[in-house]
Amino acid sequence: MSDKLIIFDTTLRDGEQSPGASMTKDEKLRIARQLERLKVDVIEAGFAASSNGDFEAVKGIANAIKDSTICSLSRANDRDISRAAEALKGANSARIHTFIATSALHMEKKLRMTPDQVFEQAKQAVRFARNLVSDVEFSPEDGYRSDMDFLCRVLEAVIKEGATTVNVPDTVGYAVPELYGNFIKELRDRIPNSDKAIWSVHCHNDLGMAVANSLAGVKIGGARQVECTINGLGERAGNCSLEEVVMAIKTRRDYFGLSLGIDTKHILAASRMVSQTTGFVVQPNKAVVGANAFAHASGIHQDGVLKARDTYEIMRAEDVGWSANKIVLGKLSGRNAFKQRLLELGVQLESETDINAAFAKFKELADRKSEIFDEDILALASDGSVSHEDEQFVFVSLSQHSETGERPQASVVFTAQGKEVRGSSDGNGPVDASLKAIESHVKSGAEMVLYSVNAISGSTESQGEVTVRLQNSGRVVNGVGSDPDIVVASAKAYLSALNKLHSKAERVAAQG
Repeated sequence: MSDKLIIFDTTLRDGEQSPGASMTKDEKLRIARQLERLKVDVIEAGFAASSNGDFEAVKGIANAIKDSTICSLSRANDRDISRAAEALKGANSARIHTFIATSALHMEKKLRMTPDQVFEQAKQAVRFARNLVSDVEFSPEDGYRSDMDFLCRVLEAVIKEGATTVNVPDTVGYAVPELYGNFIKELRDRIPNSDKAIWSVHCHNDLGMAVANSLAGVKIGGARQVECTINGLGERAGNCSLEEVVMAIKTRRDYFGLSLGIDTKHILAASRMVSQTTGFVVQPNKAVVGANAFAHASGIHQDGVLKARDTYEIMRAEDVGWSANKIVLGKLSGRNAFKQRLLELGVQLESETDINAAFAKFKELADRKSEIFDEDILALASDGSVSHEDEQFVFVSLSQHSETGERPQASVVFTAQGKEVRGSSDGNGPVDASLKAIESHVKSGAEMVLYSVNAISGSTESQGEVTVRLQNSGRVVNGVGSDPDIVVASAKAYLSALNKLHSKAERVAAQG
């Protein structure tokens, strides 16, 4: 059995199923390039059959990424599989990941199919996919809650049909580590041709055990692929966290005895990019990538770390991309220096127009802020204000008045379909007044279900990053805005969310 652990990243597919986390093609491509820098083995780029937008995103990533295998999810039917194969045509290395539910509950209530029908469809799907690509992964959805005998029968058959990877998902996050590890082990022991495929684990975090379950599947069960996402992004409580699994395997090489292809120095940049793109803020005490991950408040701890770092640090902050260095860029810095720093941070803007727009925003920020951090650069690159080609609403300016004992007033100028408009309102505070000023003109009728503020770096001079989540007619979107003025950042975030609500992109929820 190989001592290499394959890292399969599904941030762009399963992670995107978080409420409001859907991404544009350009956003997906930017993250895919960062995952390639991270040296992720397999990138699940999306679900090509779910929408034209997802098809184009998978196709664009397949054409652009050269060093990672590019994968598309598909249901176990010919249409989905053909669509996935078409999207993956330009890939150096392509994989189709097909799935069908195998638990009694899902077969009866969701699929309304008999076990024999599911068995035949699973076989036919893998056979069909194998004729289109050489690398086929099969997942029995809700596999952990499936009958062991039936699951053995299905997995033996799909391996015989040519599945090169078999994945056993804990779709609803029900597993506990020891039982899940033994479940994978029993499957491998009982299935005669189990050695003909790579075994994979895909765990959800509903009980907070996705990483522990995945590691048990590797150590006890013998799995050699882990499916995970940056920051543990995913629907409900999220997925197995890539950075935690990778650093556990690396830090405890003595226990796991496995090698990785991941270049861990790019973990933090990937984390920040995903957070700023999706609007899902990383909690400060999040392992590996949280702001407090390497902070020591206790005097005893601080003393120990100063004398010898390994007294309280089991891994080096710089190994995952943390650095105390500020970038030496300011208002006198040239465009080439700015462009080079973008590349070092894993950001490749698509056109000279985008680079020029981002550089103009950088110069504007440098006039307002004495120190520019990497986080500020990433925020500029992620900000919808870099390119406005497809945006319905674009922020122009804002004025507001707030005084103790008086009701705040705000006036916001923005463009709507290229025409400049102004909205004015009062509110409970300057942010409330500003967002109501926008809504007074737009009249979207959307309900705000989340408003959060995060400081991009650590001082009062920091840019504020605001996430606004809106819901309308069953659709949920996140908008993100950043600016040294938190009221302006809030207005940008609200307009960003409105732009996403007006987008016609449709997606079909799928779970492997």
